[in-house]
Amino acid sequence: MKRQQIVFTDLGEVTTGIGDLNTDLNKDQILLRTLYSFVSTGTELAKLTGRQPVDFPYVPGNRAVCEVLQVGDDVTDVAVGDIVMSHTPHASHAVTSGFRVRVPSSVEPQDAAAAALALVAMTAVRVSAPALGDRAVILGLGGVGIIAAQLFEAAGVSVVGVDASPQRLELATACGVSAVVLGGAPSTTEEILKITGQAGADIVVEATGLPQLVKQGLTVAKRGGQLVLLGSPRGAYETDLTSILNHIHLWQEHGTVTVKGAHEWQFPVYSDPFTRHSIQGNAEAIFSLIERGKLRLSATIGQVVPPHDAREAYEGMLVAPAEWAGVLFDWSVA
Repeated sequence: MKRQQIVFTDLGEVTTGIGDLNTDLNKDQILLRTLYSFVSTGTELAKLTGRQPVDFPYVPGNRAVCEVLQVGDDVTDVAVGDIVMSHTPHASHAVTSGFRVRVPSSVEPQDAAAAALALVAMTAVRVSAPALGDRAVILGLGGVGIIAAQLFEAAGVSVVGVDASPQRLELATACGVSAVVLGGAPSTTEEILKITGQAGADIVVEATGLPQLVKQGLTVAKRGGQLVLLGSPRGAYETDLTSILNHIHLWQEHGTVTVKGAHEWQFPVYSDPFTRHSIQGNAEAIFSLIERGKLRLSATIGQVVPPHDAREAYEGMLVAPAEWAGVLFDWSVA
């Protein structure tokens, strides 16, 4: 069949075109009609700009909510007509044997698409294992960061959200984040430490992927605290590595900090009796939080865009990231 799809044709070049999709399903595959797909901004812009090399032409995207149109003979976890969250691209239709999980009827499809992005944020909570009464600092309040901030608050953690965008700080406050600090200013570190009583935070989450924020993250972590690398590090950065290692090695104030990676795929995809956490289990926990009003994903959706405006959307994300945060492609108009 023919499908409409967003394509990166070259560095910095985006178009919406027609592609071929083989719908002769293997026994473990399903055919999906996309309702909405969410832009994973950091990952997709890295590929569009060459910071993360891919072969062109390239169809981006891996966060979608879809309707199941057809299932292979061995598929038992979903049925025709189900609405599922899936790791499928920015395209009107997709065939996959990969991750998918049913979306409860009480969760709006737009929120379900954003919940696919929340799976990334949930990883920071899982690897850091926060305790009631802890304090966390989230460096970067893009889509993933603002969701991570809400998840830590839902876990009983007081959060300090940090970002260079005043609009994002306002959004964090509206989403219930305990405190916010303007990032990128000479006084940023001092303000964070003031809020945390100078001791620093139990957990610091670097949610941007900018390597230069690692040093600041170590500086505002308390002695024996954790620095969680949630954003995928990209780009060259030169610094004195010894000053960073001292925060990890030395025992003095803001020392003995543990650095942890928080990549979504470190967990098994589906739940089983022998594993505490899985991507499926994380998705189900996110849906439960949405249903109980503990997680406001609709607040993270800034722009709902028809696929034929994809070029404008990606240009906006590059030149005006604050105005183009939380981009959702609406495939009902495709």
